Amino acid sequence: MNEKKLQTTIQNKVKAKLSPLLGRYNADSADLRSMLKWKPLVLILGNYSSGKSTFINELLGQEVQRTGQAPTDDSFTVLTAPSEGNSESEVPGADLVNDERLPFTEFKTFGERFISHFKMKTVNSEAFTNLALIDSPGMLDSVSEKDRGYDYTATVKEFAKLADLIILMFDPHKAGTIQETYDTIRNTLPEATGEDRIVFVMSRIDECDNLADLVRSYGTLCWNLSQMTGRKDIPRIYLTYAPSVGLASDELAVWAEERDLLKEKIMKAPGLRISHVLQNVDKQTQELHMIAEAMWSFAQGGKKILSQSFKKTMFAGGLCFLFLDLITKELYGFPDHAFLVSLMSGIVELPQFIIPLASFALVTCLGTLWLLKWQLPRYFKRCQLKPAGLVALDTVYRQHVWERVGGKVEKLLAKAKLGDLFVGHASNINKIEKFSKQYIQKYYEEIRGN
Repeated sequence: MNEKKLQTTIQNKVKAKLSPLLGRYNADSADLRSMLKWKPLVLILGNYSSGKSTFINELLGQEVQRTGQAPTDDSFTVLTAPSEGNSESEVPGADLVNDERLPFTEFKTFGERFISHFKMKTVNSEAFTNLALIDSPGMLDSVSEKDRGYDYTATVKEFAKLADLIILMFDPHKAGTIQETYDTIRNTLPEATGEDRIVFVMSRIDECDNLADLVRSYGTLCWNLSQMTGRKDIPRIYLTYAPSVGLASDELAVWAEERDLLKEKIMKAPGLRISHVLQNVDKQTQELHMIAEAMWSFAQGGKKILSQSFKKTMFAGGLCFLFLDLITKELYGFPDHAFLVSLMSGIVELPQFIIPLASFALVTCLGTLWLLKWQLPRYFKRCQLKPAGLVALDTVYRQHVWERVGGKVEKLLAKAKLGDLFVGHASNINKIEKFSKQYIQKYYEEIRGN
């Protein structure tokens, strides 16, 4: 099965099997729906002087993006080949966020200022028929999100969720010291994507005065990355330079192969799409499983309270049914014949049921009111305040999953009603587990087989 057909198969299976459960638990599947819509994507991030535009122009084989030492483009620009039969064009952001065929409809929430800084350029390039690059505004140290007019960090996060590959570029002069770069690597990208989809690049190495200068810049970048990622092991860093620089220099010639490997990695990004889709489906399945698990635990606790309350109410009601009229006869001389005494003598008349039945009904009503007005509301409130107590967070992985779904569980609990205790959460958990074992594992095997 080819990748495109497999992606369609996965999309149909998710729609049939998972979508009803995603709706039941208010789990947002917008990310998955978006990435299934269009071409594989490569997101290019970096400081304003890191050589993004120069590198993109080289990949496209023509001067499409403006280049320069100072910030030259403050827009998110999608670059790809035009669809069959169409010519090169520039599409404004307003059209992009309103086109249901594209994966950008969710970006409308970032507002008009972002939309005015978002566009797509189609360029005649056969290599980009099934691939799109997203060039981004250069990350800066002094410009705040407020000054940009839109939430830059949140926007990068959404693009990162869609991207099959993320290229993070640095230059020797600003090797990772920019504040927005730090925030992106430390917080934004880990929340949006996996480490395996991030590629680090130090560009413009031809601007280093000599090999010693290059080594110092490389070491600085490694140190900064260790601080930003929180990891001791440094990921691979590709080194590249401007295409206008000749290869006569022995110091640059040794990096020619490295440069070609980086370009090859980017052009092979379409091959990562199906794996990205499956990772996303697997991630949503695990999140959905934890939400259902939390709601099952909530329902079990509520049903336990119901069961205990029912037993106590029935026991108290039974005692009143059998003995209350004996007490009233002893205290007040009424009734003439207690129900239990008459029952033992074998002669029970209808009036003798009045006090037992009335007392049983009263106890039942009081027990029900106590349950509905006190016990269950207290239990619901306790779960809302400490939803994490509903699931076992005994591994780092489960803790990370809970960080993503805890808010969704809180919202479900905030509007929970008595009827939610009787929803088939256990059955839903079984369906989710069956989907994971029966389909996700199968699709992973097909990828490995290909």
